[in-house]
Amino acid sequence: MSAAWDPAVYLRHAGERARPFTDLVARVAAHGPREVVDLGCGTGELTASLARRWPGARVTGVDSSPEMLAAAAAHAVPGRVRFVPGDVRDWRPDGPVDVVVTNAVLHWVPGHADLLARWAAGLAPGGWLALQVPGNHRAPTHRLLAALCAAPRWAPRLAAAAPPPDPVLDPAGYLDVLTAAGLSADVWETTYLHVLRGADPVLGWVRSTVLRPVLALLDDADAAAFTAEYAAALRAAYPARPDGTTVLPFRRVFAVGSWPVSAG
Repeated sequence: MSAAWDPAVYLRHAGERARPFTDLVARVAAHGPREVVDLGCGTGELTASLARRWPGARVTGVDSSPEMLAAAAAHAVPGRVRFVPGDVRDWRPDGPVDVVVTNAVLHWVPGHADLLARWAAGLAPGGWLALQVPGNHRAPTHRLLAALCAAPRWAPRLAAAAPPPDPVLDPAGYLDVLTAAGLSADVWETTYLHVLRGADPVLGWVRSTVLRPVLALLDDADAAAFTAEYAAALRAAYPARPDGTTVLPFRRVFAVGSWPVSAG
């Protein structure tokens, strides 16, 4: 099985996934930026919103997934919004960049604090660096998945795919990284309470993210068996409310840094 991203599955919760991006970009007070980059742009509609936020900017979305880039192509605007393939770990700007945004990406990248320092160094005077990462890796969604991957039946194939408990820094850690790079920093966290509907809605949420690389290691029959075990555990951890909805608390960590306009 492939570990390819599925844009259609990912976008089933497009509204909930867009809100942290909107909250992040609202704290970026760039005035008239010319070059804006979205690292890990996904399906591209949020990248396109950056062009509407800054009408004079050229916006570039970068992503390593061919499937996501194919979906993003619908949002390209000649001369204004473009999408290019690339791994965020290897990305380097062609010249000074005014705004770098990376949303729900860096938890997939071990050691990303070093990347943030490098990206900060590539900002233009007055430039901005903005990031958002999920901070829910000790939530039941992830703890239950990690425990199941370590169970005797699955461990030989899945132990290495179990989600790590701490792939991101806490807010103070990102504050230290950005200020050590010389940026003025604004760092915070928010826990969103997503009200989900339908059968096994929490499973539906994680199917396009943390569950994806796990199922990619199994054949169809084993993937179905694993999913059934995981779904039962999620139903117990996130019981439906009397009205039939299920609440998924989701913590996210945000950090925005900027250079003074007078920086050389």
